[in-house]
Amino acid sequence: MEKFWGYLLKSPAICGLMLSVATGASAGEVPTITEVENLSQQSEQELISQVTSVSQLSDVQPTEWAFQALQSLVERYGCIAGYPNGTYRGNRALTRYEFAAGLNACLDRVNELISRSIDDLATKQDLATIQKLQEEFSVELATLRGRVDAVEAKAAELEANQFSTTSKLQGQVVAVFSDVLAGDNNTNKNTTLGARARIEFVSSFTGKDTLFTRIESNNINSPIGGSQEGNLFFKGPNGDNNAYVGTLWYKFPIGEKTQVIAIAEGGAADDVTSTVNIFDGDGAFGALSTFGTRNPIYGQLGNKGLGVTHQFSNKLGLSLAYLSSNANDPSAKNGLFDGPYGALAQLTVKPSDRITLGLTYINSYKQPLLTGSNAATFDSIGDAFSSNSYGVQASIGVSEKFVLGGWAGYTKSDVLTGAKGDVDIWNYAVTLGFPDLGKKGNLAGVILGMEPKVTSSSVIGLDKDKDTSYHIEAFYQYKINDNITITPGVIWLTAPNHNDDNDDAIIGALRTTFSF
Repeated sequence: MEKFWGYLLKSPAICGLMLSVATGASAGEVPTITEVENLSQQSEQELISQVTSVSQLSDVQPTEWAFQALQSLVERYGCIAGYPNGTYRGNRALTRYEFAAGLNACLDRVNELISRSIDDLATKQDLATIQKLQEEFSVELATLRGRVDAVEAKAAELEANQFSTTSKLQGQVVAVFSDVLAGDNNTNKNTTLGARARIEFVSSFTGKDTLFTRIESNNINSPIGGSQEGNLFFKGPNGDNNAYVGTLWYKFPIGEKTQVIAIAEGGAADDVTSTVNIFDGDGAFGALSTFGTRNPIYGQLGNKGLGVTHQFSNKLGLSLAYLSSNANDPSAKNGLFDGPYGALAQLTVKPSDRITLGLTYINSYKQPLLTGSNAATFDSIGDAFSSNSYGVQASIGVSEKFVLGGWAGYTKSDVLTGAKGDVDIWNYAVTLGFPDLGKKGNLAGVILGMEPKVTSSSVIGLDKDKDTSYHIEAFYQYKINDNITITPGVIWLTAPNHNDDNDDAIIGALRTTFSF
């Protein structure tokens, strides 16, 4: 680095290149010192060499008013360089710092000529003029050199303290206050504070692939009991603070239109396809509830396996995935292909930039829905069952400030052993999104829908839900800065567990997300 910047300030050729930092600028634009400092990222091999004749500059004509001056500087002193494409661009503006650097280079060249006793090239008048200019711009030249020294020091500090040349370290903490504000059908009556902490390593070996590793802990519990309805999406699997590898996957391209992802741990629907919902923020952003985050049929996937996405065009994509829950378990009725799994196929259509449509099919085995009534989540059935689920999701940007969305999902489950039979399960939702409400980066949202409900059942001991419960959720995500976001929200469940005998439940939550 030291050698490079010495070369930059002393070489006439590099001086000329410094005057061309703002390559894409139009005449009259003045490059900043940051743009000059960015030259440190170029190698010496990429820099243009000194021109030996003004005729090498294609945009300098003999009729130009400064032609003779340029000719003298090039042919007598060798102080001018052009752009890599052979142009000079004499009409663009330059800063006093750039001029000072160029002047210094010419002075060094004149001194070199004098030391060689080539006194017919440098007259006393030339020397006097150059000396006067050097004195005039001495402050700017000293400032420029000082800034170069600062850039060198900063670059050295970054090199000494960088985490990795191939990995990016990032993290996130989600802290949540939650409570059941109304409803007498559960035993959870106390206000709770829980947190989900994640440390993530995002690595790349070719620049196009991604190795993603997440270590996390999570002690957040869902505030409501007695039903899977109203679950908070960011709740922990165990409710303790033990750290574990939450997610591990590797994504790489095959050609220009196909992406493959191999998931060893922690995979979910949003890793293998688009869930077509602006509220799907993986619990850290967007909706608070599991139901409001994405169509519940996506919950029937496992967490280990393989996914492939192929983009036929920017308007049509196909996603295929096979994810198993017990892929690492070699015991009977487990493993990658003999245990619980979910296989997904989805067409994602984007007829315009503001409209997205997802058509989804999932075949699963022993993979219950993660939210809904007790009957819909097979809370009382331990027998083997298989399911076929169909979903349609849509998102329509009515305007930049209003997004209308929603989905409908149907699941047909067959109980294969014990009390055999089949079950029909439906769910639907309408979402109203208000991006940048009150401030850029904010998001207000409303979710209105019905969590999974058993509408018919031929399974003995698993009756259909007799009533209908509605899920009403509202939240306001406020972005304090790039690192902190606060989201207050409320979830209102009418007739929880699709049972009018149960009092309505109202869940309040305040989520704070710290990102770094």
